[in-house]
Amino acid sequence: MRQQPARRRHAPPRWVRWTLASVAVLLVCLGFGVSTATAHLSLGPHEAVYHVTNDGLVVADLGPLGTLEIDSPLPLGLGVDVVVKEIPADLSAVDQAETLAALTGDLQSYLQFFSSPQEAVGSIARALVADALRRTVLALAAVVLVGAGVRFLLGPARRRELARQIAPRTWDITAGVAVVALVVVAASASGVEGPERGRPASPVFEGTALEGARITGRLAGVIDTYGGQLVNLYEDNQRFYEAARVDLVSAWKAWEIREAVRQSGEVAGRALVDPVTPGTGAEEPSASPGAAAPAGGDPSGSPSPTVPVAPDADRLVTLLVISDLHCNTGMTPLIREVAARAEVDVVLNAGDTTMNGTAVERVCVDSFATVVPPDARMVVADGNHDSQITSVQEAAHGQVVLDGDVVEVAGVRILGDRDALETRIGAGTDVAREVSPLEQAEALAETACADEQGVDLLLVHTPSVGTPALGSGCAPFQVSGHTHRRTGPEQVGLGIRYVSASTAGAASGQPTVGPLRGPAEMTLLRFDPDSRRFVDWQLVEVTPSGGSTVYDRRPVPEPVVPDEVPDEVPDEVQDGPEASPTPAP
Repeated sequence: MRQQPARRRHAPPRWVRWTLASVAVLLVCLGFGVSTATAHLSLGPHEAVYHVTNDGLVVADLGPLGTLEIDSPLPLGLGVDVVVKEIPADLSAVDQAETLAALTGDLQSYLQFFSSPQEAVGSIARALVADALRRTVLALAAVVLVGAGVRFLLGPARRRELARQIAPRTWDITAGVAVVALVVVAASASGVEGPERGRPASPVFEGTALEGARITGRLAGVIDTYGGQLVNLYEDNQRFYEAARVDLVSAWKAWEIREAVRQSGEVAGRALVDPVTPGTGAEEPSASPGAAAPAGGDPSGSPSPTVPVAPDADRLVTLLVISDLHCNTGMTPLIREVAARAEVDVVLNAGDTTMNGTAVERVCVDSFATVVPPDARMVVADGNHDSQITSVQEAAHGQVVLDGDVVEVAGVRILGDRDALETRIGAGTDVAREVSPLEQAEALAETACADEQGVDLLLVHTPSVGTPALGSGCAPFQVSGHTHRRTGPEQVGLGIRYVSASTAGAASGQPTVGPLRGPAEMTLLRFDPDSRRFVDWQLVEVTPSGGSTVYDRRPVPEPVVPDEVPDEVPDEVQDGPEASPTPAP
């Protein structure tokens, strides 16, 4: 009997083979990238390193103290190992007599971390995803380079010979790779264990973002003994700022009613004076309903002057001024509330977002980045308590970090720069850039005067740094912070200057984390793109009692041009370290 010849295998088309090979390589490289992703971030006041694992747990390794474990929210049995490292020296630069105060400051840093867990977790997730993608791309590049090298070494003849042998087995090879991948995934999943029996969740964290956490080692006793203090701080903080936010919403709604009554009264008044041409603004009533409402008149206590309703009010650009936040992330929901209700186009951050500009204060930058509405931008002039690290973190959120050049945002041309000074708690204030404050001030004035399109706004942290630009008339309006005390808007030189108080309620020698120690202020400005001037300002204040006041809009004064321009303008720039009210760490 004649033996039947073996059935010849047909090779799939070339494009199928290349597609399968590319997908296999991509999956392997992606698996490598995800499983080896690492992020260097922070945990409270500590520096920390985050690694992706496959044990289904988030484990914070605190060395000899033990570990803190919670079930991982990541899919596919993935977890995260957190290696907690030291507290940066410049974050705790104190002498022995201040050890207790330093420990209290660290406790406040933990409170910052856990009072904004969504920002902290989001920052960690973004960093791990970015590192996983970077490692995946590097692995793909390595595979491509190695493949190109092997292809070159084999030569055309050997490649055709291997292709004839491998091509008919494409489906066998694909099935083998799939089986191996399934085995690896199953093995990884089988290694995921639940919490050990006999290791109950710590009751200290019930009702917090760490509910269900399990503590091992000596840390368990410390947490059980002292953890309640941190949780109490956390709960007090949450209650205070939530109540303050609710009161702010009520104050805003009350102002909207007053404003609607005032505008309707003005329209009626104009109709009585000039019924033929209503709304021209040629005549105004002597008083308008709601103009002197005690709940929201002038911040100084005097009646509010009438602010005419601009015919093109919808075209005005709305800007929200915040300053000297000093890591008080409790104010984040309130700032976000005002930004959303006022429909702001630009958020102006006049600096001192952090306390020391360290990498571990990223949680503060991440938190404040969430206040910006979807279609708006934040513009930042970093202060003396910030650093280049802070600037990089802000830029990563898409914020416009000023560096001495003119930028245009929402039609407003803005000039500004990072502060020339750096203040570090326990170490004082020093000039930390290649230019002194005086040289920086003169450079900003020269830039403003040299700009052919003109500057609408000067945004700097220290008020006196803008004095030469205001004196020259090349910067018509300036916004600053630094002093923790509101002044203006008032004329300085040939321009108008407004100095914002602290949006964190910062008081000298008092911590900014926790319930407010002083009044926290935000300011809304409106800019007319046709006349290229700021037309009015509006103060929003939150008091240490948790109450809020939304004041009526006030007109921005027009600068008066004197017959003779003085050679010198007031408020000379100090060329050395300039002290500022420094909150406690």
